[in-house]
Amino acid sequence: MAQLSAGDKAPAFTLVDQHGEKTKLSDFKGRRVVVYFYPKADTPGCTAQSCDLRDHRKDLTKLGAAVVGISPDSPERQDKFDKKFKLGFPLLADEDHAVAERFGVWGEKSMYGRKYFGIIRSAFVIDEKGKIVDAFYKVSPKATFGRVEGALKALG
Repeated sequence: MAQLSAGDKAPAFTLVDQHGEKTKLSDFKGRRVVVYFYPKADTPGCTAQSCDLRDHRKDLTKLGAAVVGISPDSPERQDKFDKKFKLGFPLLADEDHAVAERFGVWGEKSMYGRKYFGIIRSAFVIDEKGKIVDAFYKVSPKATFGRVEGALKALG
């Protein structure tokens, strides 16, 4: 799976959010956006990552960025996750992982000696014109905010 780099055009997407509404990357044209991919809603790492971004939304807003989370979970599961943790930003359902594949975050993983395919936790900072400013593959849940904040601050 080809990974994206700074300067690449972010792959366009349209996915359904936790409220059943269609959300497109182009909805954020003219704004910066942090798009992060997480393996499964309401699991320890994904909860830590999502809640950390929720807790820093004011900081991200000051840097001109919206936040969007994407996982292979259904809209219903995304809704439960959002309500349980009061996340307050779009959580998109990529059930067939087509968007994850275009971003290069769907790949082989291993746990307890078992190999399987799934989301490789990643985050992308996308500028106002839809270009990737920075891509963080295999980012740790607790490092996500710091990494995207640094990329946003570098934009000025």
